[in-house]
Amino acid sequence: MKIKTASALAIIVFCLLSGCGKAAPPGGGGNMPSPGATPGQTAEASQAPEPSPTPTPEPADPIKDVVGGMSVDEKIGQMVLVGLEGTSIQNETKQMIERYRVGGFILYKNNIENAEQTVSMLNQLKAANASNKTPLWLSLDQEGGKVNRLPEEQFKKLPSAGLIGGANDEAYTKRVGEAIGEAVRSLGFNMDFAPVLDINSNPMNPVIGDRSFGADPDTVIRHGLATMEAIQSEHVAAVVKHFPGHGDTSVDSHLDLPVVGKSLSELEAFELLPFAEAVKRQADAIMIAHLLIPAIDKNYPASMSGKVITDLLRNKLAYDGVVITDDMTMGGITKHYDIGDSAVRSVLAGSDIILIGHDHGMQVEVLEALKKSVEEGKLTEERLDESVYRILKLKTKYDLKDIVTADVDVQAVNRTIEGALASGKG
Repeated sequence: MKIKTASALAIIVFCLLSGCGKAAPPGGGGNMPSPGATPGQTAEASQAPEPSPTPTPEPADPIKDVVGGMSVDEKIGQMVLVGLEGTSIQNETKQMIERYRVGGFILYKNNIENAEQTVSMLNQLKAANASNKTPLWLSLDQEGGKVNRLPEEQFKKLPSAGLIGGANDEAYTKRVGEAIGEAVRSLGFNMDFAPVLDINSNPMNPVIGDRSFGADPDTVIRHGLATMEAIQSEHVAAVVKHFPGHGDTSVDSHLDLPVVGKSLSELEAFELLPFAEAVKRQADAIMIAHLLIPAIDKNYPASMSGKVITDLLRNKLAYDGVVITDDMTMGGITKHYDIGDSAVRSVLAGSDIILIGHDHGMQVEVLEALKKSVEEGKLTEERLDESVYRILKLKTKYDLKDIVTADVDVQAVNRTIEGALASGKG
């Protein structure tokens, strides 16, 4: 059952009402009519210019008003999404909400035991965030196949992207995408880091494989974008990944920094095609990979590169949605760079949300580094405003609210999954 987008994000807008002043009376001489004037018409009246039209006021922008009323700490918090420990809310997690006012959380497999515990944990996070101005992103990686965060003992298994692309049936793809969206929403999540838009062009790739819909751009575009839109239709924000393309790599960025030895023109003719199409179809958010592409930027990986994020994605591909980094605690970053400096550089490069999936100490380090960079003038508040505006605009699109999620009907979700799977057998 689809959930239609509800009212916009609950916000308070203060309207400044102003009246239009009357035009000043014309100055100069007496009341004698001018030659040719009609009786009773003065010279001044006959010569007065037509009044200028009243300027049309700019339309109210409640999101801009909300951003303008936020403190620097609140803005920085919105730009950070963190992981957490355990299967219930801990003191360190409360600190992330109460002190740092983070914009959201990501749950991994070790945080999810069963449906009831997951709903309870997400409800605890919402309750803890009740005093903050903006609701939380509650996210996970639910792709299907081997990247499956749903409790396996309770939920039917969803197929990998490779199997979906191999079936080459867009109606089937859509049904599976809707099942993914319904399943994650039923638990209380509102953001899914899926689908993968990488093209599986390198058989030696250790990290993508059947997480990709196929080995050619057309297959990935057709089935990747159908999945993206199906997840969105279930009132879940879909984050496509991993820009500018992780398919032709032989190193896992969880462990070290992959190097892609392609030119920009080669990328544009292949890896970038699915992402360019996602931009045209109003992708909610795009995840930036930890990839070094020397032909574009010799010094910094994509997730920290203004040449990749601003010049290529923002300007050349004309993307103005939310940009999220891949997990900054991955080896591709931590083995080569300081994580605090990396987060600052990523925001300067154009990222909106820094994802720190693990390690409370690293999460604090990133938040403090961002604040210090503002105090020192490296990051301007205007730069923060750009990102926070995009983030709140997306939260508004999905009408996020920190309200309690009712107990999940696992059987109903499984019926949806079974129906999706059956639709691919014809």
